[in-house]
Amino acid sequence: MITALVQFTLPQAVSLAQARTLFAGSAPNYLGLDGLVRKYYLLSADGRTAGGVYLWQTRAAAEKFYDEAWERFIEEKYGVLPTVTYFQCPVIVDNLRGEILDQE
Repeated sequence: MITALVQFTLPQAVSLAQARTLFAGSAPNYLGLDGLVRKYYLLSADGRTAGGVYLWQTRAAAEKFYDEAWERFIEEKYGVLPTVTYFQCPVIVDNLRGEILDQE
């Protein structure tokens, strides 16, 4: 599995309530998305940095998603371009399911 960390610095700080509204508006777009296991929306304590942590089945699925249209969507919605950093996930601890997943 692959984790993608997406980050962008907002032009002005937003409150947690504002972020919740913004993020809830785009959340349905991620339901059933091919290759996406889970997404966490992020907001820093000062409200200036936002983004997401995405768990993907493969890097190819992630790279297919983070295309120019996605970048334009982020830029239009938040006023900035995002950065994407990829990480391998060799082991995942899932406390909701009570299991450890060893990714070979």
